[in-house]
Amino acid sequence: MKLLLMIGAISGFITVALGAFGAHGLENRLSEKMLQTWEKAVQYQMFHTMAIFIAGILLIRTEIGMFQGAAWAFLIGIVLFSGSLYIYSLTSAKTFAMITPVGGLAFLVGWAILAYGITRMTL
Repeated sequence: MKLLLMIGAISGFITVALGAFGAHGLENRLSEKMLQTWEKAVQYQMFHTMAIFIAGILLIRTEIGMFQGAAWAFLIGIVLFSGSLYIYSLTSAKTFAMITPVGGLAFLVGWAILAYGITRMTL
């Protein structure tokens, strides 16, 4: 599905922009701990952006619908995990940090769905 590949491309663009913003725009404005938190959000967003691409390509090649579910779970994880860490880094509001594990769970669900979809592939 082209939509998933487009979402992956947009997320990749956003990830690079947020990474650069963290490295150059926040360098002297956040504590070292909050900068590390920002960097962790960027890393996880990029890892799972690549996972969205993988799921999208597998969906196009195999038409196994589970790959679409995996990609959406990865996107939800990016929004909840990385998004909450971005906001937490900027505000230090622990409320946002408490959302992060829900995003982590979405990542795990995405990987589990991806793995199960792979078992349904014929090679």
